[in-house]
Parts: sequence; structure tokens; C-alpha cells
Amino acid sequence: MKKYLVIGNPIGHSLSPRLHNHWLKENNISAVYEKKQIKESEIKSIITEVKNEKICGLNITIPYKKTIIPFLDQLTPLAEKAQSVNTIFKKDNKIFGDNTDIGGFEQSLKHINYNVKNKKVLILGAGGVTSSIILALQKLEASKITLSNRTKEKAETLKKKYPNIEIINWGKINNFDMIINATSLGLKNEDEIKLNYDDIGPNKLFYDIIYNPNKTKFLSKAKQSGHKIENGKMMFIFQAQLAFKIWHNILPKINNKLLE
Repeated sequence: MKKYLVIGNPIGHSLSPRLHNHWLKENNISAVYEKKQIKESEIKSIITEVKNEKICGLNITIPYKKTIIPFLDQLTPLAEKAQSVNTIFKKDNKIFGDNTDIGGFEQSLKHINYNVKNKKVLILGAGGVTSSIILALQKLEASKITLSNRTKEKAETLKKKYPNIEIINWGKINNFDMIINATSLGLKNEDEIKLNYDDIGPNKLFYDIIYNPNKTKFLSKAKQSGHKIENGKMMFIFQAQLAFKIWHNILPKINNKLLE
């Protein structure tokens, strides 16, 4: 039986196995999808398992979307552009890294009919998924993208790649229409991003790429202050749908039964 895997650290929150196994069953594909928490030192041996076809495909989550790149033979144009990989497959005896986060994020905004064109967007975090979000926002013609990260050097590194973005200090807030939490702050209940919600002004969209828990403190406090909120569930589902198509050449269904 073919085996697929999502790797990361932490990995307990990941619902990828539930989603992919549902689609595998629905499409009568004889395969299994599992999750595995790994250390960085184990990446090489996991890629060897893909080469030996013990594993037929990988999804990558925090914190390995960039660290995995040197172990791969080739990147798709999207992954190359983002320098971020979340999907791995074998083709022509080569191990490829791909990126379905860009498409997943884009589709999630379309799903809620949010038009980001000419809007100001503030991103919190400069980790592996941030460049994917920047690329999607640029494609969707956001007017201004501002970045804030706890370690400012990481944000400055991204600015070299995307010179049009603005960097502000962690904890500072500038004028925005949409704010995105692209950090892992929120995976634990006690996690909190210190923001002065009363100074933010009305009618903003708060978007958290975290989907489990489905309402982080970042989102619940925004809701209490009367803002629109969206978690990362639809981005997660759309990026998984694109990964499934890469591996199985079938675009699986997203319907109410699946969302429940």
C-alpha cells in the first residue's frame, strides 16, 4: 500500500491525515496518509525513503518549509520563486519540491469573497509560509504589504527578496485593511500576540493561518472588537486539494460533508 506523510514539529495539530484519508477512500485509492514529528537531523533519511519509494509523497509544515530545500533535486517554478516547499513528489527519478500554499491562500480569499486589490496588508511573522503569502498578495494586487517579525533580521532577509515590502518593529501597528498571523503563536492556548485592538480602527479582516484550534486568541479578541475573522482552515483545505492532485492526478471534492 502506498504511503504519504506530513512532517513537521510540532505535528499534533495537523488534520492532514483526516483530510487526505477521506479523499483517498472517496476516490478508491489504495494508500494511507500519516503524520510524523521529526527533528531536523531526520530530514535526509525521510527524503531517502521518498527516493526508495517507501514514501510516495510528503507534505511539509512548520518549521521545515525552507530547511528541506537543500535535500531536494529540483524545485517547481512556484517553489523556486517562494523558496518555500510544502509538497514533495518523485518524477523521472528526481525528488521535486512544490508549493501549494500560494494557491491555497489565494483560493481561501476567493472563498470568502474578499478582494485584496488596493488593500493594505500587515503580515506578522517571517517564517516558511510568509513568502508564499507575499507572492499571492502581490498577484492579487494588494497596494501595500508590511511585515513585522519578532526577529527583525528574518524580516530584513525577506525584504531583500521583496524590496517593495515595508518592515516595522514587532509590537508596532501601522494602518491596514487586513492583518495576517503567519506565526505559530496560537497553536498553544496560552499563546498571545499583544495588540491594542482598540487602536486599530473598524472593519478590518483578521486572518490566522492556524486552523487548529479554530479560534486563536488573535481571532477571538478581534471578533470581540467587531472585526471580521477568518482562520486557516480553507487555506489548509485548498493547499491539500492541490497536493492531492499532484500525487494522484485527481482534484478531490470540497463539499459540506468534507467541511464538517
